[in-house]
Amino acid sequence: MALTGKQVRQLRALAHHLNPVVNVGRGDINDGVVAQTEECLEAHELIKCNVQDGSDLTAREAANELAERCGADVVQVIGHRFSLYRMSSRKDADHIKLD
Repeated sequence: MALTGKQVRQLRALAHHLNPVVNVGRGDINDGVVAQTEECLEAHELIKCNVQDGSDLTAREAANELAERCGADVVQVIGHRFSLYRMSSRKDADHIKLD
């Protein structure tokens, strides 16, 4: 799903106050990190991730790879952190209303 500029701005504002829930470390992006990211996206739709110093990947590389493997969109990359968005398929979840 390609996000419009207006939707990206809205998601960036929502992601600003989030704490990172997924950490990419020395093991880089493995199946465990992908599974954790998918669980978090399913529960929250919008998450913030952190790339630790021991990783060989930059935040942009990690964001693009995780987004591709999880079917998510990269919202923003700043420094060692990035935000991902994917609409949850859960019916009982409060979905983010995008303009």
